[in-house]
Amino acid sequence: MALHLPWAFIFGILGNVVSFLVSISPLPTFYQIYKKRTSEGFQSIPYVVSLFSAMLWIYYALLKKDAMLLITINTFCVFIQTFYIVTYFYYGPKKEKVVTVKLILLFNVLGFGVVFLSTFFLQDPLGRLRVLGYICMTFALSVFVAPLGIVRKVIKTKSVEYMPFTLSLFLTLGAVMWFFYGLLLKDMNIAVPNVLGFIFGILQMVLYAIYKNHPKKIVVEDPMLQLPEHIVDVVKIGAMVCSEVNVVAPHPNETNNDKNNNIGGVVGAQNFKGNTTDIASNIV
Repeated sequence: MALHLPWAFIFGILGNVVSFLVSISPLPTFYQIYKKRTSEGFQSIPYVVSLFSAMLWIYYALLKKDAMLLITINTFCVFIQTFYIVTYFYYGPKKEKVVTVKLILLFNVLGFGVVFLSTFFLQDPLGRLRVLGYICMTFALSVFVAPLGIVRKVIKTKSVEYMPFTLSLFLTLGAVMWFFYGLLLKDMNIAVPNVLGFIFGILQMVLYAIYKNHPKKIVVEDPMLQLPEHIVDVVKIGAMVCSEVNVVAPHPNETNNDKNNNIGGVVGAQNFKGNTTDIASNIV
């Protein structure tokens, strides 16, 4: 433990507190899943990846033997992410359950197994720790790049509804705490990824300040910005039906039967479009 480095210990404790708050931030989402008895509209991959990351850092901290504060927070993360995954799996549709199982096998079984077997049996302890540290750092850097998708969405829609300020703030604070923790321990595997985390956190907060009062820009041509991926096809189909109905709009000289048929087609298309709107409104 970093008791011999008081400032490292202080930043480690603060990092634990901030990371704890970030870890429990999805609880309202899972309360909604519990109330609706379905996880439709959400994805399990963030929680599977977070579980994999926590497993890696626990393994690294155990080999390092002087990073108890990494063990404490990542042990809690393993517990809470497992709870999220189990809840998601219980309420998820069959197709999503299959996807979740595949992700767990890919990351948490195969991925962690490969990392463990490729490092644990190395004879040089320092070399083993160095290799594992590079793996953890690379994975952490890739995770910190993930907010670029949200940044792009905010810029394109000119709306910050997809990027809560509080979450961005806490992620930035966490990056600062863990950066100084790693720096004071002279562990660049911990410090370096959090530099990128701090930069992206500041970027998100700057974008929030720019667009928080900006009228939302509706991007009609890209439904993926507004709806989850698995219902995008429904919306596209609805748009296609409506456009086809407009193309075959009845002419004044058509017979009454043709007019009735076309009117029925328009009503059917409008009902279909209404159904897609209902689906979108039920997705949180």
